[in-house]
Amino acid sequence: MSELIPAEHRPLHVRKVHSLRTFRWLAHGWADLMAAPRVGLAHGALMALFGGALLAFAWNHFWVLAGAFSGFLLVAPILSTGLYAVSRALVRGEPANFGTVQRVWASLDRRLVQFGILLTAMGTGWVISSAAIITLGVKPTVATPVDFLYRVVLASDSGVFEIWLLLGGLMAAPIFASSVVAIPLLLDRQVTMQCALRTSWQAVAANPICMSLWAAIVMSLTALGLATFMFGLIVVLPVLGHATWHAYRDLVVRETS
Repeated sequence: MSELIPAEHRPLHVRKVHSLRTFRWLAHGWADLMAAPRVGLAHGALMALFGGALLAFAWNHFWVLAGAFSGFLLVAPILSTGLYAVSRALVRGEPANFGTVQRVWASLDRRLVQFGILLTAMGTGWVISSAAIITLGVKPTVATPVDFLYRVVLASDSGVFEIWLLLGGLMAAPIFASSVVAIPLLLDRQVTMQCALRTSWQAVAANPICMSLWAAIVMSLTALGLATFMFGLIVVLPVLGHATWHAYRDLVVRETS
C-alpha cells in the first residue's frame, strides 16, 4: 500500500517508547522553561490573556464560551511553534530568545500556515457544533457557567452533556493524532504536510498507551490551568509546548542521509 503513496508524502520512521517517557517529556519541558523563562512565560501570558478575553466576552453567553475554549485549545499547538523553536535551539546549544521566535514566524513557512488554517477550521467547526448542541438541546438558553453546570453537566435525564463530550472527543482525537508530532516535525525538517500528518498518525498508532496517557496529561494540566481563571496557563502552556518538542524527538527517528 505504501508504494502507492509518493515518496515525499510517506511517513518517516517512528519509535515505540515506554509510556513513562511522558513524564520525562514534562521534565524536559520544565527544564526548557527554566532555561528560557521570559520567552516561555510570555507565550503562556499571551495565551492566558486571550483566554481571559474569551471569558470576559462570553461570560453571559456560555453556550459560545464552552465551544470557544475547546476550539482555542485545538489551535494551541500551532500557537506553540515559537516554543518548539526555542527547545530546538536549546538542544543545539544555540541562543534561545525572542529572536528565535521572531525568525520562525517571520519565515511564513507555507506548510505551517496551511496547518494553522486546517486547525483553525477544525476549531471553528467545533465551536459551531458545540453551540448548536447546547442551544438546541437545552431550554431555557444556557447563559452563565452556573447554567451550564446545572442544566448540562449535572442534568441527569437530558443526555446533552454526554453527546457534547462524545462529539468533542470524536473531533479532538483525530486533531491530537494529526498534530502531536506534525508541527514540530514541520518546523524541524523539510517534509511535506502530508508526510508530517502520516508520521504523526503512525507515531500514535505505534504507541497507543503512551499517547493516550500523554493526551490525558495534556487535558488534565490544561483543565488545571483553566480552573485557576487562566493564571495557571501562564506556566502550563509553555511547559506542554516545550514537552511536545521532546515528545517529537523521542518518537520520530532522525533520518540519516
